[in-house]
Amino acid sequence: MKAVRYVLIAVVALVVLAVAAVAIAMAVINPNDYKPQIEQAVEDATNLDLILEGDIGWSFIPLGLELNSVEATLEGDRFVALEQLVAQIDFWSLIAMSPRVNTFVLDGLDARLEVDEQGNGNWTRIMPEKPAGAATEETAGTQDEQAQEDGGAGSEPLNFNVENVQISNAQVHYTDKSTGQSVTLENFTVNASNITLGSEFPLEIGFRVATTQPTFEVDGSISARLAANEALNEFAVSGLNAVFDMTGEPFGSKKVTAELGGSARANLENETANLSGFTASLANLKLSTDLNVTGFGDKPTLSGELSIAEFSLKDLLNNLGQPAVETSDPDVLKAIAFSTGIGGPAGKVELTDLTIKLDDTTFNGSGSYNLADSGIVFNLQGDQLNADRYLPPQAEGEAEEAPASQETAAAGPEGDLLPLETIRSLLLDIDLGLGQLIVSNLTINEIKASTTAKNGLLKIDEFSGKLYEGSFGANVTIDARSDNPKWTVGSDVTNVQTLPLLTDLAEVEMLAGGANLKVNATTTGNRISALRSNADGQISFNLAKGEFRQMNLTRMACQGIALVNQEDLTTTDWGTSTPFNDMRGTLDINGNTLNNTDLVAALAGMRLEGNGTVDLAQSQLDYEVGLKIVGEIHRDNACRVTEYVKNAVIPVECRGNFAEDPAGLCSFDGSRFRDTLQAMAKNAAKAKVDEKVDEAKAKAEEKAKEKLQDKVGDKLKGLFN
Repeated sequence: MKAVRYVLIAVVALVVLAVAAVAIAMAVINPNDYKPQIEQAVEDATNLDLILEGDIGWSFIPLGLELNSVEATLEGDRFVALEQLVAQIDFWSLIAMSPRVNTFVLDGLDARLEVDEQGNGNWTRIMPEKPAGAATEETAGTQDEQAQEDGGAGSEPLNFNVENVQISNAQVHYTDKSTGQSVTLENFTVNASNITLGSEFPLEIGFRVATTQPTFEVDGSISARLAANEALNEFAVSGLNAVFDMTGEPFGSKKVTAELGGSARANLENETANLSGFTASLANLKLSTDLNVTGFGDKPTLSGELSIAEFSLKDLLNNLGQPAVETSDPDVLKAIAFSTGIGGPAGKVELTDLTIKLDDTTFNGSGSYNLADSGIVFNLQGDQLNADRYLPPQAEGEAEEAPASQETAAAGPEGDLLPLETIRSLLLDIDLGLGQLIVSNLTINEIKASTTAKNGLLKIDEFSGKLYEGSFGANVTIDARSDNPKWTVGSDVTNVQTLPLLTDLAEVEMLAGGANLKVNATTTGNRISALRSNADGQISFNLAKGEFRQMNLTRMACQGIALVNQEDLTTTDWGTSTPFNDMRGTLDINGNTLNNTDLVAALAGMRLEGNGTVDLAQSQLDYEVGLKIVGEIHRDNACRVTEYVKNAVIPVECRGNFAEDPAGLCSFDGSRFRDTLQAMAKNAAKAKVDEKVDEAKAKAEEKAKEKLQDKVGDKLKGLFN
């Protein structure tokens, strides 16, 4: 026992002697006397020139070092400088083998980083170049040492304690001469105290960053309480409050504020992380979420909620200094919101109870995203949307200038419609429903749309709805596997009333009736011009119980009949429409041209027959229509249908731009009427010949009858006498 006591006394004595020796050395030795040696050592080992202008001091309790007014230059230019550096370690914590940093102070740091025209940074020239062999040996040695350190590190927890950290007035200047970009970090400050692993500690950071391309400035402040365990595999942030005031060219020189708040925690060993009460805001846009993540690999599992509070997009753009979105209705884009639940199995993000609000339109549904194959699935159902409210307002005189603007657009370069590479990578399955849609002044109800995409095939399997007392359905397939995509379009329209449709769509009131259409067409290309020129297919149509408006074909027919009868029409109230039954025909699609050879319709006392073409590129109509007289067509006596008028054809031509003057398209065709007159004259001559023949036959029959009666009478008389 005495031996142990003596050993302990000896150890304590050695410690006391060591402490005394250090204290005496610090009291006797002045570190400022060694400035030249220190400067020379740095210059020998690096390409830096070290200048120690200020005093160097040290202390015993706490054990510390203090540097003042230090500067290092590189090739004659300042590389780094600092006003003061203070590092103090609690002496007794060293004795206890549990080092504790008492104070770390860094004030007035000034660093200059520069990239030359060739893209080389000045920091790469700090160390002198060494022979290749030496570098290899040094690298190998370093790797061996690192391996030994890693092998000997074991899993012992780190005992780390810092009482106070202060960084103030720090600045870093970065200049890239190859791009002209310049970035400055200044007013950088850090304050932290009582930094102990396993416990929370406060942290405050402040800074200012400025760039030149574009001109942009950020003033930031961050405060939070941080925590890390001794194994450095679990971290936590609580009470986060980060504010960033930004201004510059990206925001039109306006001041914009962004903020972050909430709490976060991550465990690297268990691969878990979560955000609790986390909020992020930019101007008047605010996002909030509670999110849990399990697994940091390729198949994480997520759960939580995400929402964006209602905001005005127009106010947001104004706050961000961005151009305004001009809309025909100034009250739209002022109430936008988003919310969803987040869940799903590993490797798949599922959105549940998804709600998207756009002004007075609400979409509800669900969706998912597969991390393995980037597959996207959405199912959304909306109530009503007036898309016309979101279109740009029409300026005064814009309608009159439309043709000129179209020519200008046609003269400009034409771009591709579809991003083919993107389509080839898509994996989609989207179902969309909408109770009511108003677009181009058309009202469409009960819309259903189903879209899929896989391996370069984009399919709209269903696009259907109800439209003006009728219904429609369409399907489209786009094969984008080649650089010249193939399009296949099919559509059925049933009993859609054309008058309100054309009136709402283009303010055209030339046709009424229930339209029935069948469209089957194909085309190739990725530009509008190519799609039009390569179009091929057929459109069959039928209109039951309709009428031509703003034109009276009966009057045109009667004008022709009156000419034949060599009389004048006395009727003045002809009206402005022509009723018909069952107008039908087929349009053959040949590029920009639609050919129709079998147009027929039944009118009162007439049969309409015609053929012609429609040039979609020029919006031109070129039709020759014949009105075949099959019965009485009007009460006007001059329009009476005589025997030689019946079955004659009254010609009508319809030519012109159907987009500009639909009312003036059709008129009586005088040039073709000569043929009609000849036909009528032949009919009249034939009728007269037939009449004379009939009269001759009647007279001959009468004479024969009289002779027969006379002979019979004579015989009777002889019989009775």
